[in-house]
Amino acid sequence: MEAVAGVLVVLVFFALIAVGASVRILREYERGVIFRLGRLIAQKGPGLILLIPLVDRMVKVDLRTVTLNVPPQEVITRDNVPCRVNAVAYFRVVDSNRAVVDIENYLIATSQISQTALRSVLGKAELDQLLADRERLNEELQKIIDESTEPWGVKVTAVEIKDVEIPEQMQRAMARQAEAERERRAKIINSEGEFQAAQKLTDAADIISTNPASLQLRYLQTLLEIGTNQNTTVVFPLPMDVLEPFVGKGAAAPPEPPPVDEPDPDDLPPSRS
Repeated sequence: MEAVAGVLVVLVFFALIAVGASVRILREYERGVIFRLGRLIAQKGPGLILLIPLVDRMVKVDLRTVTLNVPPQEVITRDNVPCRVNAVAYFRVVDSNRAVVDIENYLIATSQISQTALRSVLGKAELDQLLADRERLNEELQKIIDESTEPWGVKVTAVEIKDVEIPEQMQRAMARQAEAERERRAKIINSEGEFQAAQKLTDAADIISTNPASLQLRYLQTLLEIGTNQNTTVVFPLPMDVLEPFVGKGAAAPPEPPPVDEPDPDDLPPSRS
């Protein structure tokens, strides 16, 4: 009896091992690629999966989007500027069978093709495009990488360029260029302001010339504006033409001196020779 009990215990032990080896549970985002005696038979999951012990082998594949950090790459742009660029790629598996059968390791393969595409695409772009036109470069990178990974059952959804490191000397040169550009814009804006101001003054002069009284009113208004600040002494020239309307052009002239009577020659005393 003891021998029979021992055999039963051994059988139960091996049965539990067989059940444990044949039962798999896959999560919602996982799929199982089943190989039976080395031959691909099906893709199963999620949920409970039953396998034949020692016959079936299952490879799990994660269907979630993977965030892949592309290592920094040394790139020489089209205008011969060396820079160091890194990026991030987002991809997911859309066909588990091809991701397992057609490629040895789709993660490593996608990383390598991303690095190669990054150097290739950015090497054809100029530095200004790399800094200002990233959206177009991102789309071009995503298209190239996706075309390469499509036969593996991998879909690249997005590629984003993260950091662009350029030499310090180039940074100083770009800073000087930006400063010169700002100064150029400031001079243009200043000259445009002077031109507009001169044009407005010309228009004002044309209007004032039609009525001289407006010039006098403008002088008085300016004096009133200056007089609001009591802490400032201003020497303001006052033309005499401004006072003429107040004094009046018809003011009385100064009195003429009385006429002087000339002596009569007959009344003069005789001259002595």
